Amino acid sequence: MQNSPPQSRIKFGWREWFALPDLGLPAIKAKIDTGAKTSALHAFEIECCSKNGKDFVRFKIHPVQNNNQLVVNCEAPLLDQRMVSDSGGHSETRYVIQTRLIYGEYQRLIELTLTNRDSMRFRMLLGRRAMQGVAMVDPDASYLCGKLNYKRLYKLS
Repeated sequence: MQNSPPQSRIKFGWREWFALPDLGLPAIKAKIDTGAKTSALHAFEIECCSKNGKDFVRFKIHPVQNNNQLVVNCEAPLLDQRMVSDSGGHSETRYVIQTRLIYGEYQRLIELTLTNRDSMRFRMLLGRRAMQGVAMVDPDASYLCGKLNYKRLYKLS
């Protein structure tokens, strides 16, 4: 898949709604973090498996903040395993996947590390590698592409 070339730099607020359709996630709220090199996605019950001789990773996600009832089962090809340091200086080895991120009309392949973010306010963190060369961040703004209705998208009442 080709990344869609920006006509000009895409503008993100400090938090935005994205879609990760290849993972079955029509809506996930993310914090935009230019201090983080890599992007992170909340995941639990992470396990490696093999399909047709290729390594995959299966995991579950609670895509909506403060809702542990909604669980989405995900699967993606395993891209890598990397040592990642969090903002507190703690290091852990994380699985890395590559998936399509959609923001309005814009889409791009990004790398995501999988980690448990239950204690974090956002289920996803978009790091600077995912934005490099295409985006700029307005720290005063939020949801510049609009708010997604996660209740409708996930068919919640």
